[in-house]
Amino acid sequence: MSNTSVKEKSDKLFESFSAKGLTLKNRTVMAPMTRTFSPNYVPTQDVADYYRRRAEGNVGLIITEGTFISHKGANGYERVPAIYGEEALAGWKNVVDAVHKAGGKIAPQLWHVGSVRKEGIGPDKSIPAYSPSGLFKPSAPNGVAMTQDDIDEVVASFAQAAADSKAIGFDAIEVHGAHGYLVDQFFWEGTNQRTDGYGGSLENRTRFGVEIVKAIRAAVGENFPIIFRFSQWKQQDYSAKLCQTEDELATFLGLLSDAGVDIFHASTRRFWLPEFEGSELNLAGWAKKLTNKPVITVGSVGLDEDFIGEGNADLKGTSNPTNIDGLLERLTNDEFDLVAIGRALLVDPDWVNKIKDKKEDEIAPFNKEALMTLS
Repeated sequence: MSNTSVKEKSDKLFESFSAKGLTLKNRTVMAPMTRTFSPNYVPTQDVADYYRRRAEGNVGLIITEGTFISHKGANGYERVPAIYGEEALAGWKNVVDAVHKAGGKIAPQLWHVGSVRKEGIGPDKSIPAYSPSGLFKPSAPNGVAMTQDDIDEVVASFAQAAADSKAIGFDAIEVHGAHGYLVDQFFWEGTNQRTDGYGGSLENRTRFGVEIVKAIRAAVGENFPIIFRFSQWKQQDYSAKLCQTEDELATFLGLLSDAGVDIFHASTRRFWLPEFEGSELNLAGWAKKLTNKPVITVGSVGLDEDFIGEGNADLKGTSNPTNIDGLLERLTNDEFDLVAIGRALLVDPDWVNKIKDKKEDEIAPFNKEALMTLS
């Protein structure tokens, strides 16, 4: 551990940050969290107010809840927002304008759920799920194995969503390449059983993500940041590891970095856990070491334990506020560059200011009761 003072560590969190045309007033990020508060898939004034409050709370960068692209099978949940169509884009412009007026920066998370989709979900309830091999998990069919035409359509839809996001004033975009959704389904050998150029080796399985990033870069130009969220764990398997070794992770991230990713968002459930034996680096630390690109860390920041039970989505118990000394130590040591806050910021829009003002004891705990009063 370093001898850096508590004040110096805290100061690091509130230093400015710049990358690829994006300048942030501090190193804090609002993690993307699904809300289902957008009727008819259109973000309303309620959504604008929700993000505006976090901007007023001094969050450096807001990454929105997952917002689904225009491919016909992209959506998996009702009342989540779309990122295409005149009405939805107008709703998002209202969100962007509200965040900017409050002094914040904001990026949409571009999302395709793949095989997580079930029939009966809109906008077109007749559309099945699309995935690399028609699998939800190994030996569990759930929909249509994608053809080359399907792949090309999805890649084009991501690029169009990014271009539209830039046009309405977003400050960056994030590709959702984590947690067992479509892009990650291509990465993960268990759900990608293809025998063409998108399956088999890790390099081939990364090709779909690479093509998405390249298409987005072509659509938005050079001076617009592309953030890429990835994870080892999946919703279907918290213990899963996409990359078993540092060398595999280097191969995987290197391909995406070369394609045009500017910032990696390394999703973990607990930021303090080392990723590989023999090193204290977490997944974000390894991503920065291997790519030399800016990296966002995330995972129970500011909370003392998980709130979601292992292997299921049942909400239970309480996650209490806890100090972030260990997080600040890692940030000060340049293990990563930015810190994404999820549930702690969900409950308390003023979390960042309370940390800055040393008022941690005023931060509310996260539990089922707190969820009922979110604003």
